[in-house]
Amino acid sequence: MPRLDDHFWSCPCVRGARHRSYSTARARTLAAKVGGMVTSSLSGSALRPADGVQDPEPARAPGSPGAGAQTTLWHPHLLQRGLVLFSVGVVLALVLNLLQVQRNVTLFPDEVIATAFSSAWWVPPCCGTAAAVVGLLYPCIDSHLGEPHKFKREWASVMRCVAVFVGINHASAKLDFANNVQLSLTLAALSLGLWWTFDRSRSGLGLGITIAFLATLITQLLVYNGVYQYTSPDFLYIRSWLPCIFFSGGVTVGNIGRQLAMGVPEKPHSD
Repeated sequence: MPRLDDHFWSCPCVRGARHRSYSTARARTLAAKVGGMVTSSLSGSALRPADGVQDPEPARAPGSPGAGAQTTLWHPHLLQRGLVLFSVGVVLALVLNLLQVQRNVTLFPDEVIATAFSSAWWVPPCCGTAAAVVGLLYPCIDSHLGEPHKFKREWASVMRCVAVFVGINHASAKLDFANNVQLSLTLAALSLGLWWTFDRSRSGLGLGITIAFLATLITQLLVYNGVYQYTSPDFLYIRSWLPCIFFSGGVTVGNIGRQLAMGVPEKPHSD
């Protein structure tokens, strides 16, 4: 015999009510899913910048680290390094020029000679200024080219480079060759050996050649105008080995400037 509850659930009105309740629940579930998708898309678009629009940088406090702080740190370090390089240039000028004057390679007028170091008064400040410019220029060129110099970056190597440079300058005054051409070739080989041993960078080679050319040109003009003179000139008004001294000096001061620049925050630049 069919049960009463079977007749009840098979009734058309009950089936319609069940269908309506199922449809309502399904519609609510679909609406909830659509609402969640819309909410997530709206929140994502609010967090992401529009196409072609960059996120503005967050405002920085005056004391917070940023571009302004880097610029603030840059200038004191630049001044300190410049003063150190100027002092190094003055000391090297006094010592090396003394060797040249004692060997009568360089002759200054008597009225401009400083008796303490047998050198003209203007030589130390000029060499100090040149050393500061060259020593600051080397790391700036490395940073601009994106090729940081990493070969033998320690103070022991820098001191050895200075010693070799002093030895080259001493050899130019002490060694006796049959003619200045042989001496010039020997010093040129020693100068290139100094660059290869302590630098080996393309920027160092290019800057060394440029410094040697400009310094030689300035020296020619000074000697031509009678500021001082060289004995036995064989390259216009100067000695032919002088560009080798300028080249090795530029490499040496450049290594000192690079070593001083280590640990200093680089100044940002726009390509």
